[in-house]
Amino acid sequence: MVTQLLFFAAIFAVFYFLLIRPQQKQKRERERMLTALKKGDRVVTSSGLHGTVTGLDEHKVVLRVADQVRLEFDRGAIGRVVEAQGEKNA
Repeated sequence: MVTQLLFFAAIFAVFYFLLIRPQQKQKRERERMLTALKKGDRVVTSSGLHGTVTGLDEHKVVLRVADQVRLEFDRGAIGRVVEAQGEKNA
C-alpha cells in the first residue's frame, strides 16, 4: 500500500516538474511581455504579421504595418516582441 502511494506521488512529481511548472512559467513570461508593451516596440502577431506599436489600451494594440496602414489587435494576438523601443539604439 505504501509502495503504491509513493509510486503515485513520484509520478505526480514528475508530471508536475515536466509539464505543469514549465507551462506556468511560460504563461507568466507571456503576461509580463504583454504588460510591458509600449509605443515604438516592433512586434510579431501570432499570425505572423510584423508591425510597430503606435497605440495601446487595456485590451487593444494598434500596429503600424506600412505607411498609412494601422491595424487594431487584441493584446493576446501579440506573439513576441522583436525589438523593444529602448533596444533600438543599443
